[in-house]
Amino acid sequence: MSKKPVIVFEGIEGSGKSHHISNVSKHLDKKKIDYIKIREPGGSINSEKIRKLLLNKNSNFNNNTDLLLMLASRSENINLIKKNFRKKIILIDRFTDSTIAYQHYGMGIDIKLINTINNFLLKKIKIDFTFLNIVNKKNLFLRLKQRKSLNRYDKFDMRFYNKVQKGFLKLAFKKKSYKIINSNLNIKVNENLIIDQINKLIK
Repeated sequence: MSKKPVIVFEGIEGSGKSHHISNVSKHLDKKKIDYIKIREPGGSINSEKIRKLLLNKNSNFNNNTDLLLMLASRSENINLIKKNFRKKIILIDRFTDSTIAYQHYGMGIDIKLINTINNFLLKKIKIDFTFLNIVNKKNLFLRLKQRKSLNRYDKFDMRFYNKVQKGFLKLAFKKKSYKIINSNLNIKVNENLIIDQINKLIK
């Protein structure tokens, strides 16, 4: 594996992935290791414009439009990723498996279509490792309740989140380079687990 890996943090709302990617960023800053951090949807200037439209709580897109906007956001990030691929560590808050989990397992869109466009966009870019953060119903709703404002993706029902999380787990069980983080456990324990794995990936 490259010492400049592409590392993705996946999980449904309230699973703690954004907290952990932020913690990893601080760890790399302390070590003075070059990296870039992006999020999806979002990341680059144009992707952030798409993010505002996509996550706006007043937006009401059909599932196909939802998918195409997500992929449009990714398309705008590809040059940024290509520019840094194998030159810096790349940390991504949600990526291709999120599209499969949300748009295929959650919304029922044909997985072949999703894979075709993902493969077209990524070409030789490979993900080296994925942290999948999972959360139970109680903690999901508790954490969403604590947020100052909720976006469109924070307002789905539990049935939808269950389908998405089960989709993520199906993906995780198919791949070796996945680590499942039970975010219902102590956050400090999980922080240490993730940092230990990061150190192994970049040493």
